[in-house]
Amino acid sequence: MDLVTLQSWLDNASFAVLFVTMLAYWSSLAFPQLLALQTAGAAGMAIGNLSIAALLIARWIEGGYFPLSNLYESLFFIAWGITAVHFLAERLSGSRWIGAVTAPVAMAITAFAALTLPDNMQVSEPLVPALKSNWLMMHVSVMLLSYSALMVGSLVAIAFLIVTRGQSVELKGSSVGTGSFRDRRYQLKRATETVSAAAAAGSSTAVLEKAPPAPPAAPPLSLQRLTLAETLDNISYRIIGLGFPLLTIGIIAGAVWANEAWGSYWSWDPKETWALITWLVFAAYLHARITKGWQGRRPAILAASGFVVVWICYLGVNLLGKGLHSYGWFF
Repeated sequence: MDLVTLQSWLDNASFAVLFVTMLAYWSSLAFPQLLALQTAGAAGMAIGNLSIAALLIARWIEGGYFPLSNLYESLFFIAWGITAVHFLAERLSGSRWIGAVTAPVAMAITAFAALTLPDNMQVSEPLVPALKSNWLMMHVSVMLLSYSALMVGSLVAIAFLIVTRGQSVELKGSSVGTGSFRDRRYQLKRATETVSAAAAAGSSTAVLEKAPPAPPAAPPLSLQRLTLAETLDNISYRIIGLGFPLLTIGIIAGAVWANEAWGSYWSWDPKETWALITWLVFAAYLHARITKGWQGRRPAILAASGFVVVWICYLGVNLLGKGLHSYGWFF
């Protein structure tokens, strides 16, 4: 079997394995008493990770360079990164919710790369002159790893929002930013009574007025769900805390490479601008967690918005076909 045929087999196998993995994790949420489903999901994620790694290694051997030169290769590298960070998050939390949100995204990425991209975009081709640099591995690999970590952290934040079911729950603990299993507090609207002064002629009596009845509040979360919510909140913070330094290093490495290639550290290219926006979004998240002590739904909403920002930075700006980073993608 030649390397081209092997790559074709591996990319389709990765998609199929991750699809089954997604079903296993979702089924484990529907039937939590069946522990074998979560075990099957973890095994499927491992097989998918190894399949993607084998695909990238085969591309590396065939092309003679680190496989990050086009959209097909970068998509599979991000899928590999998501499956790798998944293991760290799942090991820290032990929750099946991690795989339930990461598996479908990894599966969708591999499906898009293997089944949607045209054949001419999947072929390994010689590097363009601008990419013939040792900075290709340093800058691009670190940026894509940071995207993977930030996506997983954002997905765990989305899982937190689903678990809390729209309730304004604020988790407070002794550890700033990381959460603890003590002192949980709900902020739920309830019907109240108000006292207003009656301005009767020469009278100072107080009239007790009842506020309009409030809509029925959602049932409070069980202790089990509270514990799960705080675990997801904590894991999201830790994974984003891992991805943010990688993003910072990747941006700095890109600036150094840009100065070598184009004579300028920063040119406000669309990709550079959105990388800065991505950095600012997650810097705001970490600032709110560490300095302001935010926990619960507010930082989770900020992290969830970061998931969209990462995709715009990684893929959206390339749809424009403009800027210094447009080669090797769509146009």
